Amino acid sequence: MKIAMIGSGAAGSVFASYLRAGGADMWLVDRYKAHMDKVAADGMRFITPSGERLLTGFRTAYSADAIGEMDIVILMVKATQTEAIMPSVSPCIGENTVVVSLQNGLDNDRLLSAFLPAERIICGFGIIGTELREPGVCAAKPEEGILMRFGACKKSYLSDAAGEYLEAAFTRGGCPARYEPDIWPFIWKKAISNSGYNTVSAILGLKVGQVLANEHGRKLILDVWREGCAVAKAAGMGDLWPETEASLPMLASGFSDYYPSMAQDMLLHRRQTEIRHLNGAIADYGDRLGVPSPLNRMLTELVSCEQENYDVVYVKKP
Repeated sequence: MKIAMIGSGAAGSVFASYLRAGGADMWLVDRYKAHMDKVAADGMRFITPSGERLLTGFRTAYSADAIGEMDIVILMVKATQTEAIMPSVSPCIGENTVVVSLQNGLDNDRLLSAFLPAERIICGFGIIGTELREPGVCAAKPEEGILMRFGACKKSYLSDAAGEYLEAAFTRGGCPARYEPDIWPFIWKKAISNSGYNTVSAILGLKVGQVLANEHGRKLILDVWREGCAVAKAAGMGDLWPETEASLPMLASGFSDYYPSMAQDMLLHRRQTEIRHLNGAIADYGDRLGVPSPLNRMLTELVSCEQENYDVVYVKKP
């Protein structure tokens, strides 16, 4: 199957590298010209805990206009960009193309349903820290166990064929993956987890391990998680708290020396975050379901305020 990765920054490059290592026919699509040109010319240096390898055979483009129809289109742009980017992605989406959102947050299926039928939409996520260290060089910081989960919004022959192919290619490439019969509890758990450590790290300007090493930071993450799990339970996702709480040691061991994606957005790049699709979405669901989620709402407003004032925010100088 021909696969296009729309948005080939840190996470998109890492996910695409696992797929390429598993034998997939990969197109990388991104406006970052230096990165696309380097990969096209020299391949991708892919760094994982087991070592470094050079992956070749990628094809690259700055847009989806001229790459032809794909069997699978994977979206790795920010969730906030989905509606704006889909018209420019449409040239590579045919009648049998399956679109896969591996983006952070909740409600990505709802955004995509405005552009194609649910039978051709898959949603999921990866549990992998990612870095784009320089053009043509990406690094993966995976946790243990199943690293990639995804499932159909509405099962069909096309979604099953795409999901089973992705599961096999990711796994062959060294990224254990699972095409789930019911992906939604997993997506909620991932969104809740991100809304804790990702957002708290971003606001405090600390790596995950530094937050967890402090009793106040650790309590803040757990309190965000508790609120999120209460909302998820009201939304029919079951009791996610025991498994969420139990993930804390794995988070500490896998992501300790790492600025997660929102922290990178705020601290390094000064760009818009996915806060409205994480803590904001949880708080919105809480409002609709009558479940108090004041901490998630407060974190949403804090991040939103700062990202609207990057040009004047105080930055400590060394």
